[in-house]
Amino acid sequence: MVGEVRWSGPVPHGQVRRLLSARAAAVTSAAEALVAARAVVATALVRDRSVLAAQRTRPPALAGLWELPGGRVEEGESDADAVVRECREELGTEVVVDGRLATDLRIDAGVLRVHTAHLADGGPEPRALEHSGLRWVTAAEVPGVDWVPADRAVVADLVDLLRP
Repeated sequence: MVGEVRWSGPVPHGQVRRLLSARAAAVTSAAEALVAARAVVATALVRDRSVLAAQRTRPPALAGLWELPGGRVEEGESDADAVVRECREELGTEVVVDGRLATDLRIDAGVLRVHTAHLADGGPEPRALEHSGLRWVTAAEVPGVDWVPADRAVVADLVDLLRP
């Protein structure tokens, strides 16, 4: 078992306390780093059991890969407000945020938080304003998409989200 510690003979209580204390400090440090990191949102925009994927144009290392639309959370902005703003800027559409998908993910730009959303009633159809293309992807198609590395981490969650 990963993380399992075994001793032969009597349990060395002082060592156990030091080990647990060190582990608690490491977990606390990791949690504080997540809280302090710059927030980036991604949007699992769902319609008819499909999720919208957007094809990147930049930077060169990511150009051509697919992503969930999103971007940085601005100072004083909530995650939900950032999702709505980013979808308006990148897709020219209005969305309603439904909730969160998966857990916070450490990325180079900070911490990625994936949210679920749907198109607002009467809102315009999404357009590729900052991407080279858009496509609606079904649960069966999600694993085969050439996602950016950060979004690959939520492929299983996307599949679960889209299943009936």
